Amino acid sequence: MYGMGGYGFGWFYDPTFILVIIGMVISMAASAYVKSTFNKFDKVKSRNNITGTKAAQFILESQGIHDVGVQAIAGDLTDNYNSGNKTLSLSQATAQSTSVAAIGVAAHECGHAVQDAKGYFPLRLRHAIVPIANIGTSISIPLILIGVLLRGSFLVNLGLIAFSLAFIFQLVTLPVEFDASKRAIRILADGGLLTEEEVPQARRVLFAAALTYVAAAVATLLQLLRLVILFGNNRRN
Repeated sequence: MYGMGGYGFGWFYDPTFILVIIGMVISMAASAYVKSTFNKFDKVKSRNNITGTKAAQFILESQGIHDVGVQAIAGDLTDNYNSGNKTLSLSQATAQSTSVAAIGVAAHECGHAVQDAKGYFPLRLRHAIVPIANIGTSISIPLILIGVLLRGSFLVNLGLIAFSLAFIFQLVTLPVEFDASKRAIRILADGGLLTEEEVPQARRVLFAAALTYVAAAVATLLQLLRLVILFGNNRRN
């Protein structure tokens, strides 16, 4: 999983800062929701009594994926799949837990491994965008500030374009995450890892997790909108 949110723009204190505040509130609400949903279903132990690690190993094997390793890592909900070294990392809360929530999260990360194995285009596109988006977001604010100081609209526009790469990254991330969850639920149902009653519970956990990516996209869009508004004011002045 990748994160590109959380940009602060304290330099510009004006009414448009409300857009940043709204984005922060949406992101915090989504984060709180996913944590509460995970905690709720983390208390529901699966009838098959299988751990997140065992579930991940079973899913990878069932999908014919033999070159991906599964490891436990520190942290809370830090689960991720790294296509570079073919490693699926499960947080401690997921790796050893037999809960419906843990199995759902493990299956979601396996969904990314399946995407990788099948050459899922949005996943490849996201990987290609990452370095460009990182560079763009790191130079966007300096370019905008320099452009404002020098009254250079070209630099300001270039900075806005650079920052917009973060939003593009968020947009590309959405289908990747939703598709991984869709694959996960289908695999869990078909493979019998969860019962018919447990599958909808896992779906709720993954839906809550997906909302964090939607929130990140909205927050980034609001930040971009704020910069565009500020640039327009500067140009008129």
